[in-house]
Amino acid sequence: MEASKRICPNCGRKMKQQFIGLFHCKCGTSWRRDIGFFERTPDMVFSLERKKVRNKVKQLPTIHHK
Repeated sequence: MEASKRICPNCGRKMKQQFIGLFHCKCGTSWRRDIGFFERTPDMVFSLERKKVRNKVKQLPTIHHK
């Protein structure tokens, strides 16, 4: 598979995918599908949360603060 096509608006580099719908850049910018671009802070923790949708259990990316 090829790398993501998402480009960072701050530095112009390609962003790397951590989870489905969550990308990070080296400059400190992140992108999430539902909220768009945002700046990361040191107290942010990214994790997957299990959620039951009908009969399936899906893992959705979440952001928690320490």
